[in-house]
Amino acid sequence: MDSSGMQKYQDIAMQYVMEFGVKVLAAVAFWVIGRLLIGFVVNLVRAALERQKVDPTALRYVGSIITVTLNVLLVIGILGYFGIQTTTFAALLAGAGVAIGMAWSGLLAHFAAGAFLIVLRPFKVGDFVSVAGVTGTVREIGLFATTLDTPDGVYTTIGNNKVFADTIQNFTTNPFRRVELKAQLAGSTDPARAAALLKERLAAIPNVLKTPAVDVEILEFNLLGPVLAVRPFCHNDHYWQVYFDSNRTIRDCFGEAGFAAPTPAQVVMVQGKLNADAA
Repeated sequence: MDSSGMQKYQDIAMQYVMEFGVKVLAAVAFWVIGRLLIGFVVNLVRAALERQKVDPTALRYVGSIITVTLNVLLVIGILGYFGIQTTTFAALLAGAGVAIGMAWSGLLAHFAAGAFLIVLRPFKVGDFVSVAGVTGTVREIGLFATTLDTPDGVYTTIGNNKVFADTIQNFTTNPFRRVELKAQLAGSTDPARAAALLKERLAAIPNVLKTPAVDVEILEFNLLGPVLAVRPFCHNDHYWQVYFDSNRTIRDCFGEAGFAAPTPAQVVMVQGKLNADAA
């Protein structure tokens, strides 16, 4: 092949490279600009819904739906710019339908569960809950997952289907919550006196509710002595403060009253054989 023919092929190749490079740069520009526009639109919608006093839980869920939908449309538009027909793209997806269907079945289940969580409202953003074995404050109910902030500061994501299929405990819904504690007494301590003393001292702890009243009763007996069930009531926001203050009050109250410390006691019996001849 002569030099003129080689130059011709090089020019053709360079032309295709230039055209493809321009399309790639344009696609990147479309993606960046499209993402900025999507963020702008989502923020506008959220602001409009906030002005209408829409619940934050539904607000974030709607925002997630709009974001995902607009991103899908953006990707389809970029593929169309490259000359990939959407019908061809759909045909390719249909050809791999079995694998894609199995892969998406879990996501669709999470999506449906998220919709039920929004409609049935077992909890909302800001509630303190226990779901799927995780306890924390609800940050967001998304399209496919619910996010919690646990008391130790861990950002935790749980699939909506797992949340909806498991037991849900909402500690925020009711106006008060009971603190569960135990107080071990020595066998020589009068449990009635100890219970009356605890009720009086626990009722004085800040944020302990007057109604329902503090409950202190004999729970069980063990080798050390009676065990009291100590149950003050408080709002969920003050649970841990009341919990720790109640523990300190039990210790200080029993110490000031001079109650004996509950210590294990053992009776040792020694059996010996007397020698009659040694009497």
